[in-house]
Order: sequence, then C-alpha cells, then structure tokens
Amino acid sequence: MTETLLLALVVVTALAFDFTNGFHDTGNAMATSIATRALKPRTAVALSAVLNLVGAFLSLAVAATIAKGIVDAGVITLPVVLAGLVGGIVWNLITWLFGIPSSSSHALVGGMVGAVLAAVGTSGVLWEGVIAKVLVPALIAPVVAIAVAGLGTWLVARLTRGVPQDVTNRGFRWGQIGSASLVSLAHGTNDAQKSMGIILLALIAGGAVPADSGVPFWVIVSCALAMAIGTYLGGWRVIRTLGKGLVEIDTRQGMAAETSSAAVILLSSHFGFSLSTTHVATGSVLGSGVGMPGAKVRWSVAGRMFVAWMVTLPAAGLVGALCHWLESSIGGAAGTIAVFLLLIVASAAIWVASRRKPVDHTNVNEAWDEEKGASLEAVAATTGEAGGERVGPVPAVATASSVAPAVGAVGTVSAPSNPKVGA
Repeated sequence: MTETLLLALVVVTALAFDFTNGFHDTGNAMATSIATRALKPRTAVALSAVLNLVGAFLSLAVAATIAKGIVDAGVITLPVVLAGLVGGIVWNLITWLFGIPSSSSHALVGGMVGAVLAAVGTSGVLWEGVIAKVLVPALIAPVVAIAVAGLGTWLVARLTRGVPQDVTNRGFRWGQIGSASLVSLAHGTNDAQKSMGIILLALIAGGAVPADSGVPFWVIVSCALAMAIGTYLGGWRVIRTLGKGLVEIDTRQGMAAETSSAAVILLSSHFGFSLSTTHVATGSVLGSGVGMPGAKVRWSVAGRMFVAWMVTLPAAGLVGALCHWLESSIGGAAGTIAVFLLLIVASAAIWVASRRKPVDHTNVNEAWDEEKGASLEAVAATTGEAGGERVGPVPAVATASSVAPAVGAVGTVSAPSNPKVGA
C-alpha cells in the first residue's frame, strides 16, 4: 500500500511538472503572435493548448531519451524520481516569477541528475547521454535558430521592400497564425514527452511495468492533457519577456522566427534530442532582430536569459539533491510525503509573490522600457482588450509636471524615483 501511495505521488508530481511546462513554454509559440497582435492573447493560448495536445501523440522518441538515456534506470527509486521532479518544478516556478524564459527541459534533467547524484553518486548518471542528448543540443540549437531566423528575416525584408506596411501586416499576420500553430504542434512532440519518460521511470521503479516497457497509453493522455491545460492558462510573464523584451517585433519578423523555431524543434524531435524549445524560440526571436535592417535587439535582456540558461542545470540539480537529502534524513514514506508537502508550500509562496505584480492577457503587451531611469508617461493601451494603462517614453519637450506616475512592468501603478518597466 505504501509503494502504491508513493507511486501515485510521483505520478501527480510529474503531471504537475507538465502543467508548469505548459504555461512556462506557451510564449515559445505564441509570444510573437501576441506581440504583433496577429492573435488576441486568449485566442493564442487556446490554439496553442489544442495543438500541444495533438503534438504529444505524434512521437515518443524524446520520452525514450528521458526514460533511458540520461540516468541509469536500474538505480532509480520512487523517492529519487520525486526529488528530481521537485527540483524541476521549483526552478520552473522561480524563473516564471521573474519572467525569464528558461528551459523546462533542462530544469527536469538537472533535477533528476541532482537527485541521482545525491542517491548513488556519479555512477548513476549516463554522462554520455547527458552530453550528447542534452548539453550539445543546448549549445547548437540557439545558434542554429538565430542563423535560420536571421537569414529568413533578411530575405523577407528584402522581398517586401517598398510594399506598404499595412499590406505586409495583413498578409504576414495570417502567416503568423500558421507558423505559430506549427510551433505549438512541434512543442507538443518534444516537451510533453519529458514527463512521459519520467512517469515511465517511476512505473519501472515501482514494479508496475517491466524494464523494457514502452509508454502506456494512459500516461500519454494524462501528460498531453496536463500540458494543454497549463498552456491554456498562459504563462503571461514569460510571454511578455519574449514578445516585448528582446525585440520590438513586426509581423514579418514574427513569422520568420516562428517558422525557424518549428523547423529546429521538429528536427530535434525526430532524432530524439531532449531539446530546449525555449532556447530555440529565444534564438529565433533574436535572429529576427539581427536579420531585420534597423531593428534593435535588447542584448541586456538577452544576457540575463543566457545567465539563467547557464545556471538552470546546476540550480535544479541542487534542489533535487537537497530534496533527496531531506527524504533520506526523515526516512521512509514520511520523508517522501514531507518533500511533496514542501513542494506545495513553495509553489503557493511563489504564486502569492506573483500576485504583487500580476501579468495577464490585459497587460501582456504593455510597452517595454529598457532604459533604466527613463521618464515615462501613461498612454492609451493597445492590447485590443480592456486593461490598464501602458507606458512609453516621454518626448523631449515634455515638462516634469506633465509626467504621469510611472506604471510598473506589469501594469500596476507605482511612483518610484527611478521607474523602470521590466518583465
């Protein structure tokens, strides 16, 4: 009975990770379409949710990589799996709170590797698989995405020279709907399978299925639904950073970025690489800025993302290792339940912190001010839906008395001496 309870806790936690993966990575597919207003925010996340659900059924290559290519399944126990999942979820929630589009894939791998290291040492990690299937793609994918999106954007810009902007906007908005849909479908083929692989590990560890078993159908359905629900709820904080923080993107750039993202993700899914769709999407957005003549890329924002990417694996691994240490210190089922309760408390605390400056569909497209200390004034909202004020730079001729109180990064009104709009 105890083993059944522990297995149930692990499965629930794995589905919770899939849920966080869904809302954390929605921006990968829909941030640019929302930023250019090709789709309304709620319509975008609903479309992405449906296509993520469909994509999860198209391939199982990545699930096999996670289940059998990163850690030794022979040393996996249910407490180890739970500790690794907690490491991935906590890092996902922390980066979501700060609006940083970090990798859910690497958070999961880092958490699992950290828990295994704490449990059995280096012998439990398949280092060749970690390097070949995780680290190498992490280095190559953003570079490839930047190059493909940059070239695509440059070609589109050349081909549309002299075409009125309203004409290009109308045409490319339709193109963006198609390309964003393809990214969502590709995301489903890659990310939903990671939790499938983890649940398969847990089922093998719990003796519910043989070691050579494939992913059961109920696991595929459960993971696909968990990710789709998370996607629909929308990771507005991350969407804002990707859509407004890196590049002031137009419809031509948006379509080029989304198309390049879909191509790279689908190719990686075919070969079973546990690719970070976040790295690909961010690289594509950066490439669209590099390839568009006259476009401005906010490299300071990109730099903060790169730092988060570098620390994701060790940070999630540290949390996973600490959780396993706590489990071992308490011992038995009580230790596993304590870690599960700790996850609930930490998740609730992060959610409460996020409510201080909420981001949702009404303010996700508010203007982004990258200049620290810039004077701001309130201007009309342009999200297409009811919402609060947005902010923009004050013209040079404006006087101090004409400057309205600054609006914070997420639409809440504040009046600091050096206001700044952030993610």
